Amino acid sequence: MRYSAPRGTRDILPGEIEKWQHVEGRIHRICELYGYKEIRTPMFEQTELFVRGIGEVTDIVEKEMYTFADKANRSMTLRPEGTAPVARAFIEHKLYAEAQPVKLYYIGPMFRYERPQAGRYRQFSQFGVEAFGSMDPMLDAEIISLAHDFYVSLGLDQIKARINTIGCPECRPRYQGHIKQVLSGRLDQLCRNCQQRYERNPMRILDCKNERCSGIASEVGSIDPFLCDECSEHFEAVKTSLDELSIPYVIDPAIVRGFDYYTKTVFEFVAEGIGAQDAIGGGGRYDGLIESCGGPATPGVGFAAGLDRLLLAMEANGIEPAVSNRLGCFVVAPDKGSRIRSACLVSSLRRLGVSADMDYVGRSMSRQLKHASRLDARCVAILGEDELARGVTQVRDMDRGEQWEVPLSEAASRIADFVRSVSGE
Repeated sequence: MRYSAPRGTRDILPGEIEKWQHVEGRIHRICELYGYKEIRTPMFEQTELFVRGIGEVTDIVEKEMYTFADKANRSMTLRPEGTAPVARAFIEHKLYAEAQPVKLYYIGPMFRYERPQAGRYRQFSQFGVEAFGSMDPMLDAEIISLAHDFYVSLGLDQIKARINTIGCPECRPRYQGHIKQVLSGRLDQLCRNCQQRYERNPMRILDCKNERCSGIASEVGSIDPFLCDECSEHFEAVKTSLDELSIPYVIDPAIVRGFDYYTKTVFEFVAEGIGAQDAIGGGGRYDGLIESCGGPATPGVGFAAGLDRLLLAMEANGIEPAVSNRLGCFVVAPDKGSRIRSACLVSSLRRLGVSADMDYVGRSMSRQLKHASRLDARCVAILGEDELARGVTQVRDMDRGEQWEVPLSEAASRIADFVRSVSGE
């Protein structure tokens, strides 16, 4: 029987993985610049964490979670998103006792049972940042700025944030009542999902991707007249901060986000050329999340981006990461008697920080040289019986075709110096 990867998952092979490593390297760098520290949480948590954190009537909790009973018959769920697990860790390890705000970021696999489509998988990789402990609207702007700078660092310099406010538990119910009043006479024209949302979470109707629903929802209007003074002032301060930071944005009343924990600021970044599902990242403020998960009242704000869709956006925009996985040196051993000495040279090069390899399948000298070319080696070191007898190594620059001899006793250090010089290190 032949096996294949489960539907909605995929293997990332050499040749593609370098692009992922490039993006992950930029993530580590941008988070370092902004003062965020990495956190790693388990890939599964108690199901109740996601029900309480994300919201019982969200699509993720109702339809998309991978939930199972463990050996002790406890309900566990593969994490469908990263914020709730980070919030749990924040509470469990009493990070609220540290100097605030606590700034954290993560990279890792998430799991949702969705219909696979371009850039959307049932196992996908997500990067996210979370900042706990401050209600300052400038922190909202910082999160948006971090996301913007991250995208620009990858070459997506036309990305623009779409921002909105969804108010707080004090003023949001007034807007939800307004939504229901405006749409009450047109319920039969909405899709089935939006008909269900009408009673349980009417704001979600505003971000429905169904064209008919979005057209009807556009009649609802902005939340602005329903905001309390605090939420209105907060949003104005966020916009002012973004203006001062020169971060481009547009106000989009349809941005409401899909999780129940969001309050006040919400935002998304979108990219062209990757299909109808064009959002490549988003986030917002969640001042009640920590408390809902059993911790002390602690404000928070965060952002997350799916790496699969991000790489798709880069491809659609013709962005090819400048990555290199060239081998430093391939040691050619044309004779059986030189294999041990060749292995020692390979080992010495590796210990000097130079990637090196040799033949392990008995190729002839000419085929070893061809294999070195396939590996894109910067140079080869030829070490046959004649070279051993004379105490030298032949070194060939694979780009220029030049060849020279070096004493065997100095071969590792001389080759390492050469590789570093041509690599610009």
